Amino acid sequence: MKRQSRFILSALAFGYAFLYVPLILVVVYSFNDSRIATVWGGFSTRWYGELLQNDSILDAAFLSLQVAITSATAATLLGTMAGLALARFGRFRGRTLFSGMISSPMVMPEVITGLSLLLLFVTLQQLTGWPGQRGFSTIAIAHTTFSMAYVAVIVQSRLMAMDESLEEAAMDLGGRPLRVVFDITLPLIAPAMIAGWLLSFTLSLDDLVIASFVSGPGSSTLPMVIFSKVKLGVSPDINALATIIIVTVSLGVAIAWVVGRRATRPS
Repeated sequence: MKRQSRFILSALAFGYAFLYVPLILVVVYSFNDSRIATVWGGFSTRWYGELLQNDSILDAAFLSLQVAITSATAATLLGTMAGLALARFGRFRGRTLFSGMISSPMVMPEVITGLSLLLLFVTLQQLTGWPGQRGFSTIAIAHTTFSMAYVAVIVQSRLMAMDESLEEAAMDLGGRPLRVVFDITLPLIAPAMIAGWLLSFTLSLDDLVIASFVSGPGSSTLPMVIFSKVKLGVSPDINALATIIIVTVSLGVAIAWVVGRRATRPS
């Protein structure tokens, strides 16, 4: 038993070290005074100041946030409707095709998705003149396309596990189907919708491949800017940017943990 416990603890420690030591190193080297990111030159916060004066990174971050919020909201609305259709409409004609079309963005390689969307936008531009140039709108549509699949799966799973008798009781009491959806169904699946929105937001912020296909000149997202800089060598300001993101995510996780713990604490 002691050997087994030591092995489990060693494996756990190795796993955590593998995940978090690189993040710790990024945070440490973000305070490096040297221009060479991998050579320690003393403690300094100069790169945070230079990061805040870097217009290309700030513009890319603002664009990424705009796209992420827009695409996550649209994906949540469309994905929720798709999940409702799959979970509550029974065996309608074309259900198998519809379910396959919902699930395909999750298993389709991002290169194929990006290329197909690029061809779609180019064809639309030739036929209708829209989009005039690829940028915010095309990236948001592309991110909505693959994000809504995840929302649909999450919402459908929540609906399948939900007690349908609550909706039936509301209709027995005279509630119309649309009123039941807004008063009963949506409040019960709200946690799944929030989870889907957060997942879509994260996927949009993290996407590089698809955004590279559907973006145009002057509309680079934050992952695209970081990737272009990394190809020339990691600069200290990128470490500072990564540290800010790590701290922000850590605070969000900590707040969610505290809120969740208070919600489950017995009164």
